[in-house]
Amino acid sequence: MKNFHPFHIVDQSPWPLTAALGSLFLTSGMASWIHIKSPLLIMLGLMILIITSYQWWRDISRESTLQGNHTKKVMMGLQWGMILFIVSEVLFFVSFFWAFLHSSLSPNIEIGMMWPPKGIEPFNPMQIPLLNTTILISSGISITWTHHSILNNNLTQAKKSLMMTILLGVYFTMLQGWEYMEAPFSVADSIYGSTFFISTGFHGLHVIVGTTFLFITMMRLNKLHFSMSHHFGFEAAAWYWHFVDVVWLLLYSLIYWWGG
Repeated sequence: MKNFHPFHIVDQSPWPLTAALGSLFLTSGMASWIHIKSPLLIMLGLMILIITSYQWWRDISRESTLQGNHTKKVMMGLQWGMILFIVSEVLFFVSFFWAFLHSSLSPNIEIGMMWPPKGIEPFNPMQIPLLNTTILISSGISITWTHHSILNNNLTQAKKSLMMTILLGVYFTMLQGWEYMEAPFSVADSIYGSTFFISTGFHGLHVIVGTTFLFITMMRLNKLHFSMSHHFGFEAAAWYWHFVDVVWLLLYSLIYWWGG
């Protein structure tokens, strides 16, 4: 059937429903894990989300690469959708920065009227946090290298630099996990512990999601899904990764350096 418009009318798909169910099981499972120490529901939700993500990504890759459904008009819609998604993520982190600044600029009597609160030993910002900052800045450089390589149709350089970015993301996650294990305070240690672990923890989750995004992009790059003029799948991953970089710079500046 021939279309006489530039838009993509998507086929019926079960993946929005399964994604919603997976999210429901995941969040309910988190509550179940915290209160009754049962990981069954959270593992079920995670498994459903992983399978759904794989299948949904597969369908979108087919629509854009093999079926030619992503016209310029569709691409513009995808670009605006990604921009609005990143804006919503910015506002998500603004709430954590707001909570941290509110608590640190006006510490109440319950925490000793001082910041960091009495009894809290903060991390040295010149140790692992500084290394993590260097890692993420380096990954931002390498993902830009990948973009320029794709624009110049140099797939060899694109693959090397993208793999470097993925490895840096994994290294960052490992160091962040090690830092958590060595932390001299917990999430239950006053407002400092709460804001620290919530802010850095959600950022770490975004790094894991971004690394997965880049890994899928690597698979598509190996399958020659991207060209000089048609590679928005990669651009969306790169935008997301730069967003993760900027959030970390703010986290490092406010929470590790100034707040500590």
